[in-house]
Amino acid sequence: MFLDHPTISATNGDVEPDRIERLERVYGYAMALADSAGNARFVEKLTQLHDHKGTLIVFWNEVPDALERGYFARAWASKVGDGTENVEHEC
Repeated sequence: MFLDHPTISATNGDVEPDRIERLERVYGYAMALADSAGNARFVEKLTQLHDHKGTLIVFWNEVPDALERGYFARAWASKVGDGTENVEHEC
């Protein structure tokens, strides 16, 4: 079992808990995409997910490839996410 999952936070997350719930759904969606692609190292590259006013910011400890960035783009644009393409990546 992998126990070192990324930190999940959101601007105003303490007064808008739905933002945290949304990030948890997006994280699960992205993890499912990575798992279905056989990308076992994906989770080890992540450090944090943050929702800043409707923009998903994904923090990595290793540079992600295009497919890995795409997992979050798909998840954030979906109905479980924000429905937008506002995703940024930080290393």
